[in-house]
Amino acid sequence: MTDASASAHVFDATAARFEEEVIGRSQQAPVLVDFWATWCGPCKTLGPVLEQLAADYNGAFTLAKVDVDQERELAAAVQIRSVPTVMLVKDGQVVDGFSGALPEGQLREFLKHHGIEPAAAVEEPAAVTEAVAPPPVDPHQEAVRLRKAVDAEPDNAGLKLDLALALLQIGATGEAEKLLDALPANLATDDRSVKARARLGFAALLHDAPPAEVLETAIAANPDDLRARHLLGVRHLVSGDAAAGLAQFMEMLRRNRGYNDGLPRKTLIDAFRVLDDQDLVSRYRRQMSALLLS
Repeated sequence: MTDASASAHVFDATAARFEEEVIGRSQQAPVLVDFWATWCGPCKTLGPVLEQLAADYNGAFTLAKVDVDQERELAAAVQIRSVPTVMLVKDGQVVDGFSGALPEGQLREFLKHHGIEPAAAVEEPAAVTEAVAPPPVDPHQEAVRLRKAVDAEPDNAGLKLDLALALLQIGATGEAEKLLDALPANLATDDRSVKARARLGFAALLHDAPPAEVLETAIAANPDDLRARHLLGVRHLVSGDAAAGLAQFMEMLRRNRGYNDGLPRKTLIDAFRVLDDQDLVSRYRRQMSALLLS
């Protein structure tokens, strides 16, 4: 196969597949068949021009290359007497042709005479740049930033609510509670304020609770330690890792739904009330329902 045959619009034709590759293909678009030989000087001039035109015309026609020394039977069947010889096949029939190497201008005129004009290039779809998720916000840095913002705008109650929420994430529940208590009435009933107070309820459960590492070690030693699972789930929830928190509460429900007067179910419901990620909440609601109904 020639180097140019790698093109989408140029291919090497053979006797075995001539009916399919040339005659059949010509039913969709014209096929120009170039009969050539390696020893033929004019072929070396004409071939590259035809290949370039095939690329330029972008599928308005297809160029089939036939090496007459490799495909002697095919060349004899179509009565090729000299090379280069070019035949134009349309709708399954040979409609025209010529012998010898024509210059590019005459080749274009030949194609135009048969209604073959360059096809518009198909625009490649613009590369979609994958959205790069912003790096996670460090809750401690966020609390520092918001403290400075509140200092700069001490009357901005919205910033104080933002600070309270950030403080809850780093466990500064006392300071967060004071900020929430001082909010004006319009913000005290804000959905974020209500959820923040619910989070305070979870945070209160962590008073004197072991750190997460100790709780994880306890669970590894005894997977049925539901108190440790409960506290670890609350720690995850308060710190902002809702999925990890819900996973612990769900595992409590799987292991013992009646534990501590139905605490696993109650904790899941309370968690659903404070979370903003409704997809996550819906997923765990379905899991809880399926488990309770099983």
